[in-house]
Amino acid sequence: MTEQAQAPDAPPPAGAPGAGSAVPGAVLAEEHRLRKDLGFWGLTAIGFSNIVGSGWLFAALYAAQTAGPAALISWIAAGALCALVALVMVELGATRPEGGGTVRWPLYASGRVVGTVVGWSVLLSVGGTAAEIAAIMQYAAHYVPGLYDGGSITASGLAVAAALSLLLTVLNWFAVRLFARMNNLVSLLKVAIPVITVVALLLSGTHGGRLTDHGGFAPYGYAACLSALASGGIVYSVNGFQAPLDFSGEARNPRRTVPAAVLTGIGLAVAMYLGLQFAFLFTVPDSLLGHGWHGVNFDSPFGQLALVLNLHWLATLLYADAVLSPGGSAYVGVAIDARHTYALAKNRLLPRYFMRIDPRHGMPHRALVLNLAVIVVFMLPFGGWQDIVSVMGDMYLLVYAASAVAAAAFRAHDRARGLPRTEGQVPGVRWMAPVSYVVASEFIYWSGWDDLRLALPMVLAGVPLYLVLRYGDRRRAGGREEVSGGRPPLEELRRGAWLVVHLVALTLLSWLGTFGGSGRLPAPYDSVVVGAVALGVFAWAVRSGAAHLRTSPPPAG
Repeated sequence: MTEQAQAPDAPPPAGAPGAGSAVPGAVLAEEHRLRKDLGFWGLTAIGFSNIVGSGWLFAALYAAQTAGPAALISWIAAGALCALVALVMVELGATRPEGGGTVRWPLYASGRVVGTVVGWSVLLSVGGTAAEIAAIMQYAAHYVPGLYDGGSITASGLAVAAALSLLLTVLNWFAVRLFARMNNLVSLLKVAIPVITVVALLLSGTHGGRLTDHGGFAPYGYAACLSALASGGIVYSVNGFQAPLDFSGEARNPRRTVPAAVLTGIGLAVAMYLGLQFAFLFTVPDSLLGHGWHGVNFDSPFGQLALVLNLHWLATLLYADAVLSPGGSAYVGVAIDARHTYALAKNRLLPRYFMRIDPRHGMPHRALVLNLAVIVVFMLPFGGWQDIVSVMGDMYLLVYAASAVAAAAFRAHDRARGLPRTEGQVPGVRWMAPVSYVVASEFIYWSGWDDLRLALPMVLAGVPLYLVLRYGDRRRAGGREEVSGGRPPLEELRRGAWLVVHLVALTLLSWLGTFGGSGRLPAPYDSVVVGAVALGVFAWAVRSGAAHLRTSPPPAG
């Protein structure tokens, strides 16, 4: 069978990345060039470093502005969601390890419509790396004011950001073992400096009653805790735990090391973020709280707070770390983005040209170059860190939801075929998958109409993109339907319609609801309706995915 006539969305058997005749030989050839050099600590450091970036420098302020002391609840909720979703995604990474797996699994489980829309969202989420670089510019403006002004990066700041993006790309150019060693060192520093910050702030003197004064524990209502998840940057800050999964194709023993690395990274990061939020809440001077938590405003929160508290040595350390922490996350982000782009090329969302793995270094060099261009372009239309991360949080949540569907669809398909339980399956995923799908949908809704009216139409642009790509596939195949395993476009659209319906429903409910919408659908009924719709769509998606898997070309015998 030629590569032209093979379906890109046929699932590999569990435990064998891409194995089977349904996966083009060119894909397997490139996949086998990835180096299996990562162990538990290397994977844990990748996950932790990807989580702890610019979020620790900003999120405590924005969360407090949005929800007051009740932001502590938001951090716990975000950690619980990530742990829940992580266990679902861990099963996928352990049973189907593959480079850029978070892009590949929705394609395997739900077909090309879902694969294209999710892949498009992942391509847009390259903006997360742009957010890290924007954070560096924002803190660096303390020393070089011309880099950041009026809430946005200046022209000179953009030039410096582009040069930094180029440097990070060059550092990712070589073998993954070098990448892992450099990241291990950066991760140690990224743990030490936030811990020093928490201890130093609390020792400088705390203010009692902070959880009850200035409007009470939830001065803006408990609904603000939900809004803080996205608009406060909390989801963005905790996101990144899935990084070890994207490196599962390069792990020495993915079934053992990937699950432990993912959960360890989440636990360490959430504990650190809670400590930082406590320190911020209890050390902001009373003089800055005359207008409540809404009135607290810093361009560089912890750095300026340290100066207010006369901790000049800490301020110096923080402004230096404002380059290190976001820079470390951007360093990991560039590596992950390259693997996503590599996977998108395998999915045919991008030309196969970008799938090439350099045989000497085992790295997707062409994907690195493409992402460099995307990162620089993405910094142009957004003003600052919060503007970028409010939209990025919704992109990440969509990937979580699609992964939950993929895990449930694979299990439903295996049960229908009478297959035994495979090594790497996580106990409880059967109920965790629908719960994580519903919670991710609620988090998307709670981010508010102001964010969703931009984010969801951007995601839905993946549908016309699918049609364009499908037309191109048919032309290359001489008008035959062989590229998608004989399935006509209408059947593909029908099987992927659940995702389109869900996104349209979320957009409509956001406009009707109370999170920045018109309020025609009052609280708490708006969230109840979102949960009911999400649960119904999840059941539809799993049935559709199981049907898709039944008709996908079987692996070679």
